[in-house]
Amino acid sequence: MSDLGVELDFALSLANAADVASLSPFLARNFSVDIKANKTEVTEVDRATETVVMDLVRSQRPHHAWYGEEHGAGGSELAEFTWVIDPIDGTSNFVRGVPVWATLIALVHKEVGPVLGVVSAPAMNTRWWGVLDGGAYCNGHPIHVSNITSLSDAHLSITANDEWNRVGRSEAINTLSSSVKRVRGFGDFWQHMLVAQGSLDVAVDAIGLEPYDIAALMPIVQAAGGTLTNRFGEANWESDCAISSNGSLHQAVMNILHP
Repeated sequence: MSDLGVELDFALSLANAADVASLSPFLARNFSVDIKANKTEVTEVDRATETVVMDLVRSQRPHHAWYGEEHGAGGSELAEFTWVIDPIDGTSNFVRGVPVWATLIALVHKEVGPVLGVVSAPAMNTRWWGVLDGGAYCNGHPIHVSNITSLSDAHLSITANDEWNRVGRSEAINTLSSSVKRVRGFGDFWQHMLVAQGSLDVAVDAIGLEPYDIAALMPIVQAAGGTLTNRFGEANWESDCAISSNGSLHQAVMNILHP
C-alpha cells in the first residue's frame, strides 16, 4: 500500500482548496440553489467545490480513481485507490446559514476500504482527520473516543428519519433513546466527529445515506478507537446508514437496533 502519510498531506491540501471554494460564498450568501431528482437541495457551491477537488485529484493522482456526489465516478476500475468526495455534507444547513457543514474527503483502498478521512468544516473553523493505524486528530490535536461503558451513562445523537419507521425500527429507536443518559440531535458528519473526539458516546444517523456520506467518517472514528458500522453491525462504507460509537457500547446499541 502507498505511503498514507503522503496521501494524508495531499488530502489536507484538497481540504484547503475546498475551504477556499466553499466558505466565501457561504459567508456572502450569494449562491443559487436547485432541487435534485431525489428532492434534496444542491447549490452551485456544491458543484464548484467538487470540481476544484476532483481537478486536483485528476491532475496530481492520475493513477487513482474518483467518486463524488455531484459529478459521479471516473478513472480506472483497476485503480488501487479511489478518492471519494462529498463537497458539502449538510447542504440544507449551508443553504439556511447554519455553519454545520463540511467537505468530506476519503481515500478508499480497493481491498481494505476507507483508509484515510478528512472532514473540513471551515465555517466552524474545525477540521478532523484520521488514518488507519495512524491516529485521529482535530485541528492538529490527537483525539480519542470516550471510555463510557454503560448505555445508562451515555450521550447519544440520533437522526431518526421516516426511513427508520418504514423498516419497522421506530420502537427500537425509542428504546435506545430511553436507555441513555442524554439524547441530542447534532446530525450529519458532526455527530460522528463528536464520537471520535469523545464528546458523544453513540451517534445513530438517518437511513438513506450514500457512500460519500460515510467513507471519510469511518477511518477517523476507527483511528480514534471507535467503531462505525451500518444498522446491521457491518463495517461497510457503501451502506445506507452509519452508526458510530466508542466501541465499548456498540454491541449494546446493536442489540437494541438489530437484535
